[in-house]
Amino acid sequence: MSRALMIQGAGSNVGKSMLVAGLCRVARNRGLSVAPFKPQNMSNNAAVTADGGEIGRAQALQAQACGLEPHTDMNPILLKPETDVGAQVVVQGRRLTTCKAREYSKLKPRLMESVLDSFNRLRDQHDLVLVEGAGSPAEVNLRAGDIANMGFACAANVPVLLAGDIDRGGVIAQIKGTQAVLDDQDNAQIKGFLINKFRGDPSLFEDGYKLIETITGWQGYGVLPFFADAYKLPAEDALDLPKRAKGQGLRVVCLRLSRIANFDDLDPLAQEPDVDLTMLSPGEAIPGDTDLVILPGSKSTRGDLAFLRAQGWDIDLQAHVRRGGHVLGICGGYQMLGSVISDPKGIEGPAGRDAGLGLLQVETEMTDDKRLTRVTARHADSGTEMSGYEIHIGRSDGPDRDRPFAFVDGTAEGAQSGDGKIIGTYLHGLFSSDQFRKAFVERLGGTSSVASYAQTVDETLDALADHMGHHIDVDGILAMAR
Repeated sequence: MSRALMIQGAGSNVGKSMLVAGLCRVARNRGLSVAPFKPQNMSNNAAVTADGGEIGRAQALQAQACGLEPHTDMNPILLKPETDVGAQVVVQGRRLTTCKAREYSKLKPRLMESVLDSFNRLRDQHDLVLVEGAGSPAEVNLRAGDIANMGFACAANVPVLLAGDIDRGGVIAQIKGTQAVLDDQDNAQIKGFLINKFRGDPSLFEDGYKLIETITGWQGYGVLPFFADAYKLPAEDALDLPKRAKGQGLRVVCLRLSRIANFDDLDPLAQEPDVDLTMLSPGEAIPGDTDLVILPGSKSTRGDLAFLRAQGWDIDLQAHVRRGGHVLGICGGYQMLGSVISDPKGIEGPAGRDAGLGLLQVETEMTDDKRLTRVTARHADSGTEMSGYEIHIGRSDGPDRDRPFAFVDGTAEGAQSGDGKIIGTYLHGLFSSDQFRKAFVERLGGTSSVASYAQTVDETLDALADHMGHHIDVDGILAMAR
C-alpha cells in the first residue's frame, strides 16, 4: 500500500528541498518506487515537464533523484512572482491567472481539490510519496485555507517531519516555537524532528538535541552535518546563488535581476573549474575585465529592464561592448537586448512600450500564448547539438534574426549581431549540453573540463543519500511514512 511522508521546516530556507531530494534517492536506492510532491511552490525557477507544463525546479531535481521524468502532478500549484504584491498562478502546469496576494488567499481553498487530485494520482502510481512543505507552518496567520503545509497534511492525513536549520542559530527556539503556535490538530501531525546544516562536531549539540526532545515530546531523527557538495545541485532560490566563484579563468558576469528566472541555466558554467562566474548584485558595476555578460531570464521583462537601468548596468553594457566584450541574453534577457519591448495587453504589468537596450536589431511583442516545450537544437556556429526548453511569452523578430543562434527542427531560433558578439536566445538549459558548453566556452577563449554535467548532478545526489544515511536515522524516517 502506498505511503507518504511530509518534510516541513521550522523556518524558510532550512533545506527542505535538499532533504526531500536526498530521501528520494535513498528510497530509490532501496528499490522503492518513489515520487516527490510539493503542493504549492513559489519560484520563478521553473522546469518544463514531459506532459508540457511547468513545475518548480526543485521538484524536477527531486524527480531526477527518483529516476523519474518531471510531471505536473509533482507540483500542482506554482506561484511565479511578477511584482512585490502579485504573482502568476500556475495550476497543474498551466497558467490560471495573475493575482495579488490578498486575492490569492481567497483563491486557495478552491485549489485544494487540484492539490489532492495530483497527490492521489502519485500515490496510486508509487510505493512512496515524499512531500515538501513551503515556508513554515509557524506562519499561523496563513493557516486558514492553507494548502502548502498543515492544511495539506491534515487533509491528506500525511505525517510530518519538522526540520530545523542550526546554521542560522536559534534552532531550539525554532522547533519549540513552532509547536507553541500550532493548534493541537496540527501538532498531532508532527511525528518528529531533525536538525539540518550543522557545522563542526555534532556531539557538541547533544544537550541541545535532548532538550528539544524533552520540551516538545517529539522524537529526534538525527543531526545532519552541512553537505559540502550542495553547490553542485541546482539552486531554486536566487539568494542561494554564489556571489562569486573562483576568481580565475574566463570571466563571466550574470546580472542579478530583481525578478530573475530560470537561473539554473548558469549551474553548468559554475561547475567549470576554469570559468569564474560572478552574480552581480544591484549597485555593483560590471568589471572592466569581464569576458561575457549574461542577461538571464526574468518574470517581468519590462520591470527588470527598468531595474537594470536603475543600476547603471545599461551604461556598463555599452562600455563592455565597446571594449569588445560578449553579451548573452536568455529569454527575458534576449528581449531586453532588442530595440523595443511592447506589451499592448498588459500581460506582464501595465500596458505599454519601452525602448530596449538596442544591442540587437529585434523587436518583441508580448502575446497571450505561452510557449512551454522541450527542444533539441543545433548551434548555428559550432553545429553541436543541445537540449533545452522554452518557457516564455512574447515573440521577437527583426534583421538580426537572419543570423540565428540555433536551429530547432530546421527553424531559425534567436539572433546574433553582425560580429557575433551579442547573442539572444529563448532556449533555457543550453549549458547542460556538454558539447555545446565546451564549444561556447572555447570560442570565448576559455577551457571546459567537465565531461558530463548530468553525471555530476547524479553522483552528487548519490553522495547526498550516503551523507544522510550515515548521519541521520533514515530507516526511522522512512518507517514514519503512512
